[in-house]
Amino acid sequence: MLDDILVDEAIHTIRPDFAVLVMTARGLRNGPTDDRSRAWLAEASEQGVQAEKIESWREAYKAFGAKPSRTRPSVDALTRRLPLPEINQVVDAYNSISVRHCLPIGGEDLDKYDGPAHLTVATGDEVSEEALGAPEPGEVIWRDDTGVTCRRWNWRQVVRTRLTEETVNALFLLERLEPMSIEELELAGKELAALLTELSPDVRIDTRLITTGK
Repeated sequence: MLDDILVDEAIHTIRPDFAVLVMTARGLRNGPTDDRSRAWLAEASEQGVQAEKIESWREAYKAFGAKPSRTRPSVDALTRRLPLPEINQVVDAYNSISVRHCLPIGGEDLDKYDGPAHLTVATGDEVSEEALGAPEPGEVIWRDDTGVTCRRWNWRQVVRTRLTEETVNALFLLERLEPMSIEELELAGKELAALLTELSPDVRIDTRLITTGK
């Protein structure tokens, strides 16, 4: 699965510094927010906002024609919602890591995917959920063989692949731009893996780092 995930060369033309740490977690036991995940959210909410990292994502959005003041990068939107909202244990886990490192993270139900995840530039004729609308030509999107899974890089995810309390197998996409280092990206991945393992001691986690030309 991890080896089949694609990042088009066009993405690296837009942002040569882009890297994504992809992670699969199989055998999760999810559930409603509890005191443990609530504490993760509270701790992350106390972190200061790292404006230079958010600004880097805003510039990336502008590079493919999006207006980041109207459709905000996910981590920008998330840091504006402090204290962090309670969703479910697994979402709480990755939202807390996202804010702690000011790092966009997507969480997807792997069993709802049709084929591998693919980060690409939209042609404008991709299938998308009505609530999200069709992507514009030139827009950066995540997609699978069925259609769009997330519009405008990491702005908004479709309902089809959303993580729920019934999710057993998940895909996480940790997306990095400078000034975040690759070392910090990998650290964030390890921290997320630790939280998922705390929730589900028998979870099986695999990762792959995708950078320019890899």
